[in-house]
Amino acid sequence: MKLLSEACEYGLRAVVWLTQCPPEPQKVKEISERINAPAGYLIKVLQDLAKAGILSARRGSNGGFVLLSDPTELTPLDVINAIDPIERLSKCPLGLAEHSKNLCQLHQRIDDAMATIENNFRSVSISEMIAKTAQSDPSCRMLVPCDEKTRSCVQLETTIHSTM
Repeated sequence: MKLLSEACEYGLRAVVWLTQCPPEPQKVKEISERINAPAGYLIKVLQDLAKAGILSARRGSNGGFVLLSDPTELTPLDVINAIDPIERLSKCPLGLAEHSKNLCQLHQRIDDAMATIENNFRSVSISEMIAKTAQSDPSCRMLVPCDEKTRSCVQLETTIHSTM
């Protein structure tokens, strides 16, 4: 069972990557290469994030996507809800008449678990997740250092090899 759709996974990776890059437009091709997502699919995800006000989309040769939301306040749940919200159970998914007023124990437990997942995604900001990951796993591929000279993001492998 997959908890999050591929679209949510790509959206979360894109937001984490954009958080660590200079606030300049990043092309879909660049983002897709860095987060290992198909560009044709990723563009739809990025457009959903732009519609939600999380990203800004700019057209043209100098265009691309920029993180619009403050990553210290943006949560994974905000990103997930913009793309493919977590489904909660408010009525019996089987349509049973005897469960019309209350969920049965099985479905109530499933909904309780989904509420816990929502709360976990709501309780941490994107910035906090990046900082905690950097502390616990500095080799994580999602941590994308930026080259301040060129103002562009560099590949993690380059950074790892240069520090060894």
